[in-house]
Amino acid sequence: MGKSWIEKRDINKNHNIKINQKNFADIPAGTRMLVPTPKIIDKFVKQIPVGSFFRIKEIRVSLANQYKAEMTCPVVTGISLRIIAEAAYEEYINEEVIDRITPFWRVVHPDSKLIEKLACGKDFVIERQSDEKIEF
Repeated sequence: MGKSWIEKRDINKNHNIKINQKNFADIPAGTRMLVPTPKIIDKFVKQIPVGSFFRIKEIRVSLANQYKAEMTCPVVTGISLRIIAEAAYEEYINEEVIDRITPFWRVVHPDSKLIEKLACGKDFVIERQSDEKIEF
């Protein structure tokens, strides 16, 4: 059996900072790029205040600054966001109190491609955002 989303989130691995050898997504060649871990993304999202929303680009810029890089990898950031969202929802369905799970709805836009992939479904995210009066 494969790892649960919680196990994927909690895996013990280190972040990496690498120099892009060629242009990649919105990152030019020669840029110091942070390759984050799910734990880094989880910690960041847990610190977002109630009622606030961060776009992925804002997360990437903030983390790059925090880790002394110029930018954060968009692909690994997206993958990590999926992992933390699915892990939080696993905790929720295992009877965790909503206030004790990672508030991933503060980073998942209702029109994003990510929301369509999440086990919780779009309505769960929108309901949490509505409860917190998150506006876009």
